Amino acid sequence: MEDPLDSRLHAECSLPQAGSWRVSGLPSGSPLLPPSTGPSLDTARAHILALGPQQLLAQDEEGDTLLHLFVAQGLRWAAYAAAEVLQMYQHLDIREHKGKTPLLVAAAANQPLIVEDLLNLGAEPNATDHQGRSVLHMAATYGLPEVLSAVFKSGVQVDLEARDFEGLTPLHTAVLALGAPMSPPSLCPQMLSAQARDRLACVHMLLHMGADHTSQEIKSNKTVLHLAVQAANPTLVQLLLEPPRGDLRAFVNMKAHGNTALHMAAALPPGPSQEAIVRYLLAAGADPTLRNLENEQPIHLLRPGPGLEGLRQLLKRSRVAPQGLSS
Repeated sequence: MEDPLDSRLHAECSLPQAGSWRVSGLPSGSPLLPPSTGPSLDTARAHILALGPQQLLAQDEEGDTLLHLFVAQGLRWAAYAAAEVLQMYQHLDIREHKGKTPLLVAAAANQPLIVEDLLNLGAEPNATDHQGRSVLHMAATYGLPEVLSAVFKSGVQVDLEARDFEGLTPLHTAVLALGAPMSPPSLCPQMLSAQARDRLACVHMLLHMGADHTSQEIKSNKTVLHLAVQAANPTLVQLLLEPPRGDLRAFVNMKAHGNTALHMAAALPPGPSQEAIVRYLLAAGADPTLRNLENEQPIHLLRPGPGLEGLRQLLKRSRVAPQGLSS
């Protein structure tokens, strides 16, 4: 019976066999990860080593090597065997036409086991593509918590504050990505879609990994709290205000071009999300007496109408006794 790996390598990639070339000194045995079903690593090594270095180092018209293709298709053992060889030739971080290394392709393709394999083999963990996106940006963009977990479990040092060419850290990216699928935003985490839950998990994991929640994105100086309020996302606002977060009162009162998160919350369209966000911010120590560059306090940004009288009274009372609003 034909080995499944043999048929997939030849059917999907149409690879010729070089036959005589062999590499000495490669480690034997399997990766230190849970075994997967299908062909063994040793079988994959036999096929990969038969191809010859010219085949493995060759790039197609889009800059893809066989390793890029194996990674994108989720062929773990073939990818591992090919990566061993490219590592020896110091080409483990070879880039395709969009600047993605095999590690970045693995992240974008949601292949956490391959991500961990490549990191363990020595792939550059802080490599970025032509948009300045790292492996953490990739996971944050597409809402892939298992990829973040693989990076974390690998034990490699990654730059949590790396900025892409838009000036965004992975945490900024995760928060912005979360805003997209939550329309209308839910007040109950259990009612979120699976995609939204994954994106929320990415935010939580980046914070757990040590991402700086006070960092401001370059274009508007907004923190992740400003971005969460801007998205009218009470679930995310509540997560970002969970202790411990250092000096919570200082964080909640940070300004972006003069506006605190409470200013932005007061300017939101009226509704349950706005009220929940305002209450979360006040309970965390948001100061309703602060003024923006137009000398406005948050209460001045509330939209007119009888439906907002409750919030108006809440902000008025807070200006007098901010400590009494946690109820």
